[in-house]
Amino acid sequence: MRILVTGGCGFVGSTICIGLKEKYRNFEIIAFDNLKRRGSELNIPRLREHEVSFIHGDVRIASDFDRIDDISVIIDASAEPSVLAGIEGSTDYLIDTNFSGTINCLNLARKWKAKFIFLSTSRVYSIPQLEHVRYVEDETRFRLLADQNCAGASDNGFTEDFPTGGYRSLYGTTKLASELAIEEYHHLFGLDTIINRCGVLTGPYQMGKVDQGVVVLWMARHFWPKQLKYIGFGGTGKQVRDILHIDDLVSLIDFQLSNFDLFNGQVFNIGGGLEVSISLRELTAMCEEVTGNKIEIIGQPENRVADIPIYIADTTKVFRCAKWQPKKGVMEVLKDVFIWLSNDETRLKELLS
Repeated sequence: MRILVTGGCGFVGSTICIGLKEKYRNFEIIAFDNLKRRGSELNIPRLREHEVSFIHGDVRIASDFDRIDDISVIIDASAEPSVLAGIEGSTDYLIDTNFSGTINCLNLARKWKAKFIFLSTSRVYSIPQLEHVRYVEDETRFRLLADQNCAGASDNGFTEDFPTGGYRSLYGTTKLASELAIEEYHHLFGLDTIINRCGVLTGPYQMGKVDQGVVVLWMARHFWPKQLKYIGFGGTGKQVRDILHIDDLVSLIDFQLSNFDLFNGQVFNIGGGLEVSISLRELTAMCEEVTGNKIEIIGQPENRVADIPIYIADTTKVFRCAKWQPKKGVMEVLKDVFIWLSNDETRLKELLS
């Protein structure tokens, strides 16, 4: 089997490449990446160490795929992943990467009759609807109520039936457009496809920033003590997300590859669910416990554009197909990140502190 992973030097893509290669030594795993995101170049030695092939290429450029043939599976993990992307300045890179890049990947899959797994995002869901879900404010977090006024929402989180109509950020729009294109290729050309709508993915080797990779950012700012902010929703840090250790995503993709027919042509919410959810305030307390450091955190009450108070993936559908659920809780995630920072402190300090 020959598997192409686009965005293969990124946090998600590189971990998928290495995880699959470690389990399936006879598979050829190819990482395809333009190395634009700072820190992605650090993954090239890791990939080579695990005998993962690397091709320097850009999903925006169709001819860059000409060097690739006889592919069995494409895992499209390439993206401009920031929810703030394109809001200030040009939208070209965002749209060309997240939508046109997907079209190029689909055409490659069609050419070689390859199976196609797309890593989408929870950001395809409607911001106006998410802003108006019913929740209460507890001491440390916002908590969803069981009685909701919208399809696909409950105290267990949000299902795949939650509305996608209305605005959702430019980033979310490019991913939703890609999902629609994938559905067309599935039905018109008989392409075998899976769409995984991922929430907050995290773990070692993620180069966390304010707008993407917040869990690693939070741990890094505690590891090398530096100020943080609770931005929006009163500045109290009670906004909530579920998080998923990247190793748990790899285990799911592995299962999907081996049981493709169970998932073919479908869309799945992927995340830690209610059991692996956390607010920023709770994240602060746990980072303090792990690192032993207490830092200054400033409250900024004003909401940031495209932000939402709470998102938790309801993973009931994927559990029914795969009997899959995350194995690593929040504390295990944080300890893994802490160990990674400790073991490579000198090199990572400039990038993450």
